[in-house]
Amino acid sequence: MITELKAYTDVLVLGSGPAGFAAAYTAAKNGARVILVEQSGDIGGISTSGLMSHWTGSCGSPLFYDILKRSAENNEGEFKNKVIDLIDPEKLKTLYLEMLSEVNCTVMLYTFAYDAICDGAKVLGATVINKSGKTDIYAKITIDATGDGDIAARAGAEFILGRENDNKMQPATLMFKVGGVDYSRAVFLGAFESTYKTPNGELQALAKQHIPYPAGHILTYKTTLPGIVTCNMTNAIDIDGTNAGDLTKATLTCRRQLDDIVKYLRAYVPGYENCFVISSASLIGIRETRHFKGKYTLTEQDILDAKVFDDYVVKDAYFNFDVHNITGSGLDKTGVQKHFSQKKGYTIPYRCLIPEAKENLLLCGRNISGTHMAHSNFRVMPICVGIGEAAGAAAAIAASENLNLNDINAKKIREIIGI
Repeated sequence: MITELKAYTDVLVLGSGPAGFAAAYTAAKNGARVILVEQSGDIGGISTSGLMSHWTGSCGSPLFYDILKRSAENNEGEFKNKVIDLIDPEKLKTLYLEMLSEVNCTVMLYTFAYDAICDGAKVLGATVINKSGKTDIYAKITIDATGDGDIAARAGAEFILGRENDNKMQPATLMFKVGGVDYSRAVFLGAFESTYKTPNGELQALAKQHIPYPAGHILTYKTTLPGIVTCNMTNAIDIDGTNAGDLTKATLTCRRQLDDIVKYLRAYVPGYENCFVISSASLIGIRETRHFKGKYTLTEQDILDAKVFDDYVVKDAYFNFDVHNITGSGLDKTGVQKHFSQKKGYTIPYRCLIPEAKENLLLCGRNISGTHMAHSNFRVMPICVGIGEAAGAAAAIAASENLNLNDINAKKIREIIGI
């Protein structure tokens, strides 16, 4: 018989990726009682368990730069006290926990967000489950930072799955690291549009030729450790990240590609002749699932216009339209990386975080209200930190002043964040 428990808090954050961490930390730092729920054994989501190589993109988020600064203090060797975008996932796991401890945030690891607790349109919290049993956590404000918006969906919030015209979603990836790389000769290609000619041919073309479909590109990144490179090269298409069977399928597909990718690296990429896999992610990288309908839906044109919204709560968000090929490897025909022309950055309005027709619930991270194309830009981790920071500030205000989320002035959120 399963044990049934109850808990009460001001703010409940579900999911501890960069967005969820930022939301929980910011809300707790501003005086709210916070419970952070995470299904894995580590904080950080893709930035840690997912073995992400670096903080790609940028955002005018003070918390994001604080994470970079504190990471620099923990770095060793040549990177000591240097603010860099490279991620050491093991050190970052510990840093996240230390920061949450500093603000007295309650953390529940190994705990799965199971269902929403609702009273009509009002979200009262969520039911979570772990080895201790099932717990109904009641909160003044619930923040869904699960990436896929699992609890928002359980609460009945409206969403579109994937691309608007056909519901197709970007492919899934299992990140991995290789050791034994000769950095003095190593090639690092950080974008699909990056190319490198060798006596045997151009590396992207050779990858497509020698790595079995649906993989077939090279993306390699430096790390903070000698001789070790992070690879973003596995690929699983036609995956629905909200389906457990598809998550298993994606993991198997990507793991089956590892040997062929290493063979390609050894045979064709300078510096990788003696490389070998030393670790792979414990979390499959899902880029896109649910896009929720909020009070406002951010569009591709908003980003291209560098629009400054009256109620902005994220500023100086910058990336490109990073749409991975939905039918194979490389960049999708709709994607734009090095040719992305908008250099000013853009803002995200508070209304994108509020799901339509629901109360006491905030969207946080890649599941905010945006189109498929806009999402391909704001889904990256620095921008998700900025979104989480805004959600945490809004939740703290609502909890302390007993305000409806719709009634919070975005200017007050910006004051708390410091933007």
